[in-house]
Amino acid sequence: MKSFFASLLGTFAGLLLFFVGGAFLGFVMLGIMASMGQQAPATVEDGSYIVFDLGVNLTDAPQQFDGNAFAAALSDQDIPGQLQLREVTRGLREAARDDRIAGILLKGSFAPSGYGTSFAALRELRAALQAIRDAGKPVHAHFDYPDVRDYYIGSVADEVSMEPQGLLLVAGLAAEPTFFKGAFDRFGIGVQALRAGTYKSAIEPYTRRDLSPENREQLEALLGELWTELRDTIATDRGIEPGRMQVLIDEGEGFYAEDALASGFIDRVAYTDEIISELKAATGVTDAQDPFEQVSFQSYLQQAPKVAAAEEETPAETGNRRGRVAVVYAEGAIVNGRGRIDEVGGAKFSREIRRLRQDPDIAALVLRVNSPGGSAKASEQILREVQLAREVMPVVVSMGGYAASGGYWIATHADRIFAEPTTITGSIGVFGVLFNIQELGNDLGFTWDTVKTGRFADALTASRPKDEEEVALLQKGIDGVYTDFVGRVAEGRGLEVSEVQAIAQGRVWSGAAAAEIGLVDELGGLAEAIAYAAGEAGLEEGFRVTEFPRKKELAEAIAEALNRLQPAGAKSGLVDRVASRLKESIDYLDQFNDPAGIYLRMPVDFVVR
Repeated sequence: MKSFFASLLGTFAGLLLFFVGGAFLGFVMLGIMASMGQQAPATVEDGSYIVFDLGVNLTDAPQQFDGNAFAAALSDQDIPGQLQLREVTRGLREAARDDRIAGILLKGSFAPSGYGTSFAALRELRAALQAIRDAGKPVHAHFDYPDVRDYYIGSVADEVSMEPQGLLLVAGLAAEPTFFKGAFDRFGIGVQALRAGTYKSAIEPYTRRDLSPENREQLEALLGELWTELRDTIATDRGIEPGRMQVLIDEGEGFYAEDALASGFIDRVAYTDEIISELKAATGVTDAQDPFEQVSFQSYLQQAPKVAAAEEETPAETGNRRGRVAVVYAEGAIVNGRGRIDEVGGAKFSREIRRLRQDPDIAALVLRVNSPGGSAKASEQILREVQLAREVMPVVVSMGGYAASGGYWIATHADRIFAEPTTITGSIGVFGVLFNIQELGNDLGFTWDTVKTGRFADALTASRPKDEEEVALLQKGIDGVYTDFVGRVAEGRGLEVSEVQAIAQGRVWSGAAAAEIGLVDELGGLAEAIAYAAGEAGLEEGFRVTEFPRKKELAEAIAEALNRLQPAGAKSGLVDRVASRLKESIDYLDQFNDPAGIYLRMPVDFVVR
């Protein structure tokens, strides 16, 4: 009896501590969030320079909650934040005509994460920075270790400077996919893979130890097209002949600060304090103790006059003033069900598109796609709602960094498709992958036996390899989905099936190449897509834009923020980078949740570095 009461008292004590501790943690979190939300933005004085720290991840979807900033506040770590592309470009366009802003200073390096900070997004950012230059306001860029993304943006500046010990990390583009076959063989994990499409190589990481000749061919072509676009744009702004720039890079003559200066890649070598002193003089500050007149870009965004959608995008000359353009951001892997916050859940997105098409205030829909694809079922679920929406309103697709495979499937029936030259799209192909752990289980002493009432009742088991008839059944499904995919493209794009077959086979294309072969209608960004949709809907000046996803609930935002916490001191070291690569690969495997095991996914989930 004594032990019972002792256990009971211990339980009550534990519950009390749990609730008190939970309440205390909740108050701490709310206090931190309140202090973050109530922080007053700095005043913008006349003649101020905007200081834009590029150390952020640039996303397509709206900034629902800055989980990184919250996590940084809890952990006392310097964790990069996030900014939404459309918010950034609108803010920069406002700065171009804001009489209080004298110029802009770019510094730092981007912190890409997930599908953010793509070259397609950076092209839109670059155009917005060019608007500031066109307004006669100087743009300065000062770097330590700029990579291709940083330098692509910085090269638009009037002056590019670099620290004396800096390093220009611009050597080209590379893709380095991870292959699992060796590890799977070692641990006894079996893989049976099927596909439709010669270039559909998303299954290669599980069946090979290196790139197939077909995959190498398409990746070389794709990276070559992307690099040519980036290099030629940079070279033009720097006044260097593109071929000459390539020679200098390949000869190693532009990496170190003095070499970069001699090669014309930068305008000067300077310390940060020298840049600050010059900006003090430019803004009329004479006291050595005072900073130059400045405002951080994030603070400027909080108080800059809001740019009306009709001022940013050219509206129709006549029509309905009350209507809205809905922008739906399909950013992330396409998965079955609702999906995680950073995924495109078929159930969640199809339901939202259905809600928007039934809303009398929505006059047009823009689907912004930044996805490598994923579940075939979820992709078809979303496409169905896109088709129904098109029956009652204009539907326009704007492609971000990726709109491949399932990401292209959901775009096929839009009235018009916009893409950037550096968009990665196409990949019209299908694959299936069947894992089994028979050997692994047997090595550990596990065995399985089966009782069933039908030939294929256990066809999806992971306890054994599939036999020839089971594999043939899955291949039949894959071939059928591929036929449907080709048919969707032919119908939606107004092409013959034979024409689609010639450009399909799972091959990926750059946005520029896709425009030439008919997969894309026009090169342009999100602003152009919104303008086109508004024009097709007959909207007048003053139309508004509604965005989805919307702001997250508090509990959801806190959960995401806590998931971002890292052990102190493990922010950017070698071990952390390797662990991060492995985590990305594991997360990739976790996205394989199609109930039929059939996927529309980009060939190899590679990262362009």
